[in-house]
Amino acid sequence: MKTSWFKRWGWFYLPVSWPGTLITLAALAFYVQVFIAIDRNCHSVSDTLYGVFPFFACAFLLFDWIAGRNCETQTIEKQVMSFGLNNKRGICRNLCHYV
Repeated sequence: MKTSWFKRWGWFYLPVSWPGTLITLAALAFYVQVFIAIDRNCHSVSDTLYGVFPFFACAFLLFDWIAGRNCETQTIEKQVMSFGLNNKRGICRNLCHYV
């Protein structure tokens, strides 16, 4: 059985094991390093935002991809159960409604 590194929490991923924590800390360290390096030479807030955006966007997409590939997966029934629909007929009827 594969150990999951992350757990989905809304739109984000939370680390639940040491590899997930290591990747999260590495991403945060990268964000801080890039911000400090770019902010050192910028003269305004907009310069800083334009400077860090490409690095932050690429790093976030990489983090999201890794976390999405290594998170615990939920079946459709578990996702629907979280909405409070617990009978099979309600699941089918409400799934067709959302699709």
